Amino acid sequence: MELIFLGTSSALPTNKRNHPAIALKAFGEVMLFDCGEGTQRQMNRLKLSPMKINQIFITHLHGDHFLGLPGLIQSLAFRRRTEPLHIYGPEGTIKTIEHIKNLGYYCLSFPIHAYEISEGLIGETDDYIIRCCLARHSVPNLAYSVEEKRSPKFQKDKAIKLGLKPGPDFGKLQRGIPVEVNGKTVKPEQVLGEERKGRKIVYSGDTKPCPEMIHFAYNADVLIHESTFESSQEEKALKSCHSTTTHAATIAREAGVSELILFHMSTRYRDSDMLKKEAKQVFDKVTVAEDFMIYKVKKHD
Repeated sequence: MELIFLGTSSALPTNKRNHPAIALKAFGEVMLFDCGEGTQRQMNRLKLSPMKINQIFITHLHGDHFLGLPGLIQSLAFRRRTEPLHIYGPEGTIKTIEHIKNLGYYCLSFPIHAYEISEGLIGETDDYIIRCCLARHSVPNLAYSVEEKRSPKFQKDKAIKLGLKPGPDFGKLQRGIPVEVNGKTVKPEQVLGEERKGRKIVYSGDTKPCPEMIHFAYNADVLIHESTFESSQEEKALKSCHSTTTHAATIAREAGVSELILFHMSTRYRDSDMLKKEAKQVFDKVTVAEDFMIYKVKKHD
């Protein structure tokens, strides 16, 4: 499970920071969270193929978070993509995607499905659950979470003692299906250990500090939280519905997360060490996101 930071700036790009975009490489997929202008070029530099992206999650419809979509979509069509592309976002997303589909002259070779969501469950597979919640920004903004599912550990020795042999029956029990052996039924709970916690990643999008984020990020392994300003600019941050480094660190502490990654920094800050130092006064495990940073989310024991 890897978080790939393609763009980490706020409203304006700089020589070192592109507009916001984060790729999550996990579960045999590549998911994209936000798609600022220039995202596909950032992907090219990391040799990350956009053809592998089937799901895109947009936090809100400020230009720095979605204006990379038109170019990305047209490039996918140029490459003759046929697989559907699913794009999720707040109110206004469907209309926005329809405009993008009709922008300029090109041949769209694949279906695009746009969804407007607000809170709760977005999707679930055998491997993960994706949820969203409304944060507090100047326009509707969604925070997203991706939570890994982990099956209880299969206890092979117990299964063998119960008369089972390695093979298809092992797989059935791991999937929660009882099996028959020597005229007796072996239930999954007889050979499975305790429930195991999967990894949880939360991305705030743009938001001022709010209790919703504390609840939503509870016990996450990684919280990627916007930190547009330093704490001395708190008044400006709140007025523009953004957060400071201290706000982000406080939310991380209250939510009991394992790691905080500061994201969406104003272009005024060229020294990220200062931002990290300030946040660490409140919460110890802090990383400042940089363009092209790859963060590997560790498995639980």
